Amino acid sequence: MFDRAAGSERQFDMLRNYGERDIFLYYAGDLHLLAKRAVSIVGTRDVSEEGRRRATRLARELADADVLVMSGLAKGVDRAAHEATIAAGGFTAAVIGTPLSKAYPIENKSLQEEIYSNHLLITPFADGEPVYKGNFPKRNRVMALLSDATVIVEASDTSGTLHQAAECQRQGRWLFIMRAVAENPRLTWPSKFLSHPKTKVLRSTFDIIEALEHA
Repeated sequence: MFDRAAGSERQFDMLRNYGERDIFLYYAGDLHLLAKRAVSIVGTRDVSEEGRRRATRLARELADADVLVMSGLAKGVDRAAHEATIAAGGFTAAVIGTPLSKAYPIENKSLQEEIYSNHLLITPFADGEPVYKGNFPKRNRVMALLSDATVIVEASDTSGTLHQAAECQRQGRWLFIMRAVAENPRLTWPSKFLSHPKTKVLRSTFDIIEALEHA
């Protein structure tokens, strides 16, 4: 049912470059998709309708630009990003916090099957490993490493998505925060990240494309 390996040459190069020699990745699907530029679209599971629309539009525009859209196959922003990419005829990669043979949440099982059949499914967890809450920060760490940039669509001050934001900055990856989030006076977390030279407020998809072209 699944192909399993410790990663492609590009994966190993990226992980070695950032001192992550002990991370082994397991996958199902087309590993050659990692040759594309990759952008993670992430955010809250309890996404607003406006946030869902933003994630959908961004995923569609990145797919049109032949960018691999990566996310974590969770509810909310993640699911919207994967589905919009597939609907646009693009390619998506899901980095999950469970072994390949498990689906979490269970309602994303059919989407997970679509992704490993026609796109790419990745996890740092081997079959038989238990699923803990602490798996998901590790999942976000891997997703940040495998992406050229991460976009946060919507996230509260206590969102687990902020683990990925911190990892982007630690690893020198581009981090984009959607303008509606960065300008939300009720949130304190954006100001803690925006002083970093590779973190920007996202105003259009072109901002990401331009950053990737000059990376």
